[in-house]
Amino acid sequence: MKRFHVHVHVRDLQASIAFYAKLFGAAPTRVESDYAKWMLEDPRLNFAISQRGGEPGVDHLGFQTDTEAELTELRAQAESADLALADVGTADCCYARSDKHWVTDPQGLAWEHFHTLENIPTFGKAPQSGSACCPGERPAPQPEPKSTCCAPASSGAARTGCC
Repeated sequence: MKRFHVHVHVRDLQASIAFYAKLFGAAPTRVESDYAKWMLEDPRLNFAISQRGGEPGVDHLGFQTDTEAELTELRAQAESADLALADVGTADCCYARSDKHWVTDPQGLAWEHFHTLENIPTFGKAPQSGSACCPGERPAPQPEPKSTCCAPASSGAARTGCC
């Protein structure tokens, strides 16, 4: 089973920990001097915050898999959809060692697909380019699709069903 993953940059880690603990009704499962993570079951979510990297806001989204087979399925799905994929292999990042790959949406938002192998005592590689995790491993954004998605019905343009 997969778990949705969100990583957010924050300005004030302690204030953010207090806020999200109240929002989720649970204390974080891991707290470091620059990082905190909640592993929630309902909804099934890996929510991480850090003071590493760039401006506050969403750094990346992703799916954490419970098994290596699920990670292989996600990789195959991305490859069959002809998405630019950066296969990282095993990486130390965010206080964990994981097998992972990345895909990036047309706006440049990175999606991490990973299977955690073990927790580690350090964050991993130092962040670069204002990102919390492995920014150099992410593929370039996909080109924007050419479509008339969400065109008003009165414009005469055919809708593509994406809205």
